[in-house]
Amino acid sequence: MFGGFLVVTATLYAAFALWRLVVSGLFDWDGISLTIAGLALTPYVVAAGLLLTVFVAVFRRWGSAVVVFSLSLALALTVLPRYIADAQPGTGGPVMRLLAVNMYYGRADADAVVSLARERAVDVLAISEMTPEAAAALQSAGLSELLPHRHFQPGPGASGSGVASRHPLDALDLTGRTTFAQPSVALQIEEQPVEVVAVHSMPPVSDSDAWRSDLRSLPRADKQGAVRILAGDFNATLDHAEFRRLLNGGYVDAADLLGKGLATTWPSIGNWPPVTLDHVLIDSRAAVRNFQIIDVPGSDHRAVLVTVRLPGSVFAE
Repeated sequence: MFGGFLVVTATLYAAFALWRLVVSGLFDWDGISLTIAGLALTPYVVAAGLLLTVFVAVFRRWGSAVVVFSLSLALALTVLPRYIADAQPGTGGPVMRLLAVNMYYGRADADAVVSLARERAVDVLAISEMTPEAAAALQSAGLSELLPHRHFQPGPGASGSGVASRHPLDALDLTGRTTFAQPSVALQIEEQPVEVVAVHSMPPVSDSDAWRSDLRSLPRADKQGAVRILAGDFNATLDHAEFRRLLNGGYVDAADLLGKGLATTWPSIGNWPPVTLDHVLIDSRAAVRNFQIIDVPGSDHRAVLVTVRLPGSVFAE
């Protein structure tokens, strides 16, 4: 009887693996909320598949064992590159430090956020789930003295976002209307033009169509203009076709670029297993010199801190 249970389990595993490899991988479609959520667990599924191979083989279900092992290996080949640092362009431009923080319905410790930005000499802070109360708390904690220039769009619950900067900025509208606020700004780092979007897409388990729409609203990189950086809570991983489509628009994932693509960011508290939902995507003309994830008291997301070396000339290919 247990052998039959393993065969059923192996069949379900095969169905998931084929979805990831064929439907999501080749046809760029993540499916419905259930499959989108499942795809985020792909790294865990790889490990589970290897264990399942052993159990199935013990019961001499050789056909199932071969299928599960083959699919596990194929899935592993899509995941393992995230451990490997990629080549980066040689850049001679200024350095920019960006911190992306999710305030968890405004509950994150504002003093801790400002202290972190101060200690790490942050140039730009991208904030999601910023309520009016959280915006006021950040100001009371000294954010306006540290990063005096801002474009905030606070809102109730998870709907508000904002950008604060050490340098003067201009508000842009690079996304249009989205479920949550995703403010965008233009600024200069030592005369190099940069555009930043504070990202927060709808969780796909709540509304998969809105999730797709929010991700598709994000601007593609402009190879003839300012360096664009998208930072925040994408509610997506590298295993989602929708996220890979965004990367194909001229960006690289900062963590993946440094071989840290499996560093998990949510949840930092509570549920398990943790997955990688928060990202910083940078224009492929720039380089990433450092990447860190940092716990923030009161938030269910870890903050993402990156150091970016901008190109010497943003108009150079």
